[in-house]
Amino acid sequence: MRTINERADVIPLIAEAFREFGYEGASLSRITERTGLGKGSLYHFFPGGKEDMANAVLENVDVWFEREIFQPLRDNKPDLAITRMWDAADAYFRSGARICLFGSFALDNTRDRFKSAIAGYFRRWIEALRDALVRDGWNPAEAKDCAEDVVLAIQGALVLARATGNNAVFARALARLRRRTAANP
Repeated sequence: MRTINERADVIPLIAEAFREFGYEGASLSRITERTGLGKGSLYHFFPGGKEDMANAVLENVDVWFEREIFQPLRDNKPDLAITRMWDAADAYFRSGARICLFGSFALDNTRDRFKSAIAGYFRRWIEALRDALVRDGWNPAEAKDCAEDVVLAIQGALVLARATGNNAVFARALARLRRRTAANP
């Protein structure tokens, strides 16, 4: 069994509980089962309870996306940054086998509770990709439309892959989207 010594150790385990059961379905009992921690230990790390856990999980995911996708799109050479985005998204979402927690939280009753974090995540992804496309020579309006379509298609491909149990759907969608962003209009 994995040793959990600090808050950062437990966040990925809680994230997987939220991915599996959703926010509402991830009861404290299920979270203790997934983490191997008792309720007292969980409350030690997350005094605000399940909402505190969810905020920590979303912040953890957001930090990863900022470091691996958004910042490179903003700062690196556009063609290399966009290629890195595809590779990072494929790795993070485990080729379609892992749902997006921001997308999941946006679709259920937790949306209002976490709306600022959810909206910020999607907005920053679209803006960073749009700006990279513009730096790569795209017309700003076409770059904005493409960036929105890309984020929309990634989220849809994740849902469809999960709904059908066919991760190849996600791989095919990413391949099409890669071609679209490589074809400067």
